[in-house]
Amino acid sequence: MSSKRKNNNLGIVQKGKKKEKREEKADISEKILDADVKDKVKEAWSKKEQYTHGGIEVDCHPFPHCVLRNFIQNQTFVENLQRELLDLNFHEKSNDLYKFKQSDDLKKRKEPHIAGVRVALFEQFRSWLTDVLQVALEPTVDISCAKYEYTDVLLCHDDELEGRRIAFILYLVPAWEQKDGGTLDLLGIDENGQPQTLVKSLVPSWNTLMFFEVSPVSFHQVSEVISEDKCRLSLSGWFHGRSLDRPPRYIEPAPSRNPHLPRDEELLYEWINPVYLDMAYQAQVQEEFEDTSEILLKNFLKEEKFKEVNEALKQVEIQWLRRGPPNKRCYESAEQQGLPQERGEEEEEEAEEEEEQGEDTNEGGAEGSSRGDPPTAAGRNQEQKEKTKTSKEPSTPVCRGELRRWGPGDYTLVHDHDLDNIEFALDLLLHCGCEDWQSEFGGFTSYIASGEDEELLTVYPENNCLALVYRDKETLKFVKHVNRRSCALAETRPHGSAFYDFSFVYYE
Repeated sequence: MSSKRKNNNLGIVQKGKKKEKREEKADISEKILDADVKDKVKEAWSKKEQYTHGGIEVDCHPFPHCVLRNFIQNQTFVENLQRELLDLNFHEKSNDLYKFKQSDDLKKRKEPHIAGVRVALFEQFRSWLTDVLQVALEPTVDISCAKYEYTDVLLCHDDELEGRRIAFILYLVPAWEQKDGGTLDLLGIDENGQPQTLVKSLVPSWNTLMFFEVSPVSFHQVSEVISEDKCRLSLSGWFHGRSLDRPPRYIEPAPSRNPHLPRDEELLYEWINPVYLDMAYQAQVQEEFEDTSEILLKNFLKEEKFKEVNEALKQVEIQWLRRGPPNKRCYESAEQQGLPQERGEEEEEEAEEEEEQGEDTNEGGAEGSSRGDPPTAAGRNQEQKEKTKTSKEPSTPVCRGELRRWGPGDYTLVHDHDLDNIEFALDLLLHCGCEDWQSEFGGFTSYIASGEDEELLTVYPENNCLALVYRDKETLKFVKHVNRRSCALAETRPHGSAFYDFSFVYYE
């Protein structure tokens, strides 16, 4: 008698087949799912009010956000989830905006606890959010794991990208305090809708989920991790839905530019290293610069003059102003009126003032004569010749510049509406106070191609080195965040943990 064996439905693992790990269920806290609590959260969110109940906090200042402590009921599940996440491969992520380690997308990971928390977030919690926020959220959810360790940071941004509606972070951290850094900082805005002041700092805590509404004003940052032995581990991502309407973006006024006026050549011989005044060497420099569009001229100023500059930078009379907003830049710039001057410069300024007063007097006389007889034909011809002569002469280059001071926490960011990055320009940088500065401190100027993270060129802070870089419309630049490692220099250098640069940009 012959027969076919029936399918094995008894759960017995057949030989040669690998047993798949079963997904483990992650139940959300009953307190969060409680109908009464859910209604209270819904009401507070819609009315933009505060609500606190146990480990649940709703606050709409500076923008709507909510904290849910003890998010997952089973603590053993959370511990196993943490172990699975730490076993993932992480990639170093570093550009103008951030420095940390990140996993690949977790949507297809099959580890039981990762799969379990994914179900809890994508299904149960997404349904809860839809009811509470009265927002239709799509099934597609972005999710990955991030590790922030010593000096890692995420600078100020608003998270806005087409389709992102709700951002979330689930923290899986050891005991954490404010002094460890790594806080989630929420910023308020000014009259132009730009981030301005730090309003609230949320300290990460174990098994706590925080979410907020992505909007034109949801400016936030992860402060630099200060602890040298703790890991800030988190799951984070976005629920997708219809984006909130964005008002027209605020466009900053373009920085003022001034004509580049030639100065007395005697100043060059007084200040600049004689090597760079040699005609043959200048030709060599020019040839190299034309080939590469960048060059570094070491020991550019005479040694005694460079020492004088460094001494002048320590004067307390210099007024340093903090430059922002933080979604674009954060550093100190010197007020020009408070900068120390040489006696020759003071005399020159007085002469320029006298000259301007004389020009005003002459202009007044010309205006008086124009009210009398009309100009003669000869006068008109001469005027025409002057116009023709002027039109044929090359235009005078314009420039803008500032003296900047860089310390821990300072940086600049690449942003979409930077008017400085839409035309050809020549950058000039002269660094001071860079003794013992190391690349791992940050503070270097990085050039990248538009839309890319890969660096084209890096200019590191180096004493008395003049960097010249000619860039096109597709080349962007930023100064990398200066981290706390630089604080080690505070007690051993005359300028503490700061350095300086003279930054000028020339335009045709």
